[in-house]
Amino acid sequence: MKVLVTGTAGFIGSALAKRLLARGDEVIGIDNLNDYYDVNLKKARLARIAEHPSFTDVRIDIADRAAMEAVFADHKPDRVVNLAAQAGVRYSLINPHAYVETNLVGFMNILEGCRHHDVEHLVYASSSSVYGANTAMPFSVHDNVDHPMSLYAASKKANELMAHTYSSLYGLPTTGLRFFTVYGPWGRPDMALFLFTRNMLEGQPIDVFNYGKHRRDFTYIDDIVEGVMRTLDHVATPNPDWSGEAPDSATSFAPYRLYNIGNNQPVDLMHYIEVLEDCLGVKAEKNLLPLQPGDVPDTYADVADLVKDVDYQPATPVEQGVAEFVRWYRDFYKV
Repeated sequence: MKVLVTGTAGFIGSALAKRLLARGDEVIGIDNLNDYYDVNLKKARLARIAEHPSFTDVRIDIADRAAMEAVFADHKPDRVVNLAAQAGVRYSLINPHAYVETNLVGFMNILEGCRHHDVEHLVYASSSSVYGANTAMPFSVHDNVDHPMSLYAASKKANELMAHTYSSLYGLPTTGLRFFTVYGPWGRPDMALFLFTRNMLEGQPIDVFNYGKHRRDFTYIDDIVEGVMRTLDHVATPNPDWSGEAPDSATSFAPYRLYNIGNNQPVDLMHYIEVLEDCLGVKAEKNLLPLQPGDVPDTYADVADLVKDVDYQPATPVEQGVAEFVRWYRDFYKV
């Protein structure tokens, strides 16, 4: 297939592109290499795939309407995976406009490109943050998610609504994936594992929010990519049993699907830190802080639908995943 992947310099996007190329697909990769975090890390991720003969590197912003129209017209992708986004819950409190420009305007351009160029399937990144004020565990895609706690979460919920509109109006098959705390080699420097590792190796304290009383469904990058690949190959279809009398939010009369993609095994943050301490051989000095605005105490993914539909089986325990990250970090940063 010819697959358009946005965010190919990103953590998940670069790993997905690598896997798609390895299995023989052609990848059109879009990224604007913005400076939200270390651009050199983004360039290093891209370098892993840049020389592949089936990879085309397109350096544009998905919010640029004319540029996006040209990409779809020139390359005519069969399928699209949208992973480009302004990420981060806490940053959305500082720079909310960035979330509107990338996550809403950018996604609009992708939907329009898919609509006008007969794309077979659009898979896009949503987020576990859409569950917001929900407390019933595990989080289910069949639950109502109308109480987001951050603009980032609201933008991802909006993506799901926008996608449904295009599935309904134009028959565009769309699948949204609610990612749960992705970690592993080549990860994002603004996320906990990266921040903890850097500070601990530098002898600095680590900031532990909610006084460490977090539980997170930490999901290893390889398990995430496997789930994305399987979902991309499983084109969304209408649910013949869907009823407007009792609407199911995860499916539709249109070719529309939502899935959680997580490890299905929440881990206490304090245990996660203990695993990291063992891998680094360093004890963490913890700076215990209250829950941050926009944050939620716990996440736990119900992945039953993804298991049923594509046989998704996350297989990486945090002990293995954290060890792999530490190995990569020491090698990449020569520490």
